[in-house]
Amino acid sequence: MSGRRPSRRRPSRSRKRRQLRVGEALVLIAVILWVVGRLLHWLAGHLWIVLLTFVLVAAGAVLWQRTRIQQARQRQASARTLRYPMTRLDQLHHRDFEYAIRDLMYRDGCTDAVQVGGAGDNGADVKATDPYGRRWVIQCKHRRAGLDGAAVGTPDLQVLNGTGRPVHKGDVIVLVTNGRLSKPAQDFAKSQRLHLVDRATLATWAGGHRPLWELLRAVPPPRRPSSLL
Repeated sequence: MSGRRPSRRRPSRSRKRRQLRVGEALVLIAVILWVVGRLLHWLAGHLWIVLLTFVLVAAGAVLWQRTRIQQARQRQASARTLRYPMTRLDQLHHRDFEYAIRDLMYRDGCTDAVQVGGAGDNGADVKATDPYGRRWVIQCKHRRAGLDGAAVGTPDLQVLNGTGRPVHKGDVIVLVTNGRLSKPAQDFAKSQRLHLVDRATLATWAGGHRPLWELLRAVPPPRRPSSLL
């Protein structure tokens, strides 16, 4: 047998790196603890700075909250005066028409009204929750030619009917158009508890001050009590 002594295994590079990282982490922790300790020691001798900072932060938070509330009230007050003549609605791009419907819902007290129309919207262009807790899912069909444009037919309503409640969790499923609706579409809507806002209803809603739920028949009952009742 050979009398050679077995060679010692040298630590791998990865092990050295780990040891180095652990050492660096320990040094960093020690530095942080020292800095925190010095800071606490300084603050203990200057409590008035801590109290002043707390007061300033609290005052700033109160002021920020009051500003937000005031801005929200101003937006709501401005929204209550919103009116759209039908000639204006007819001239809108179909996407702007969706935003106009959103603004009308906001005017009526749906503070979370949002335009969601676009690719992959699953039949919904506007969603909103009214002051009574009911979730509205609205599909908008704009016709640049108004009543002279193509009638809204059952295919559009079938899409809305298939997604309004199961996908969007809506309580009130509505189709709004500045044009006209085919007779089969009206029959289908009635059979499926869908609400239709035709040109005449839209004109009353957009040009007046009554909320949409006061203009539609058989709207579901409120989900929660409201001061508006």
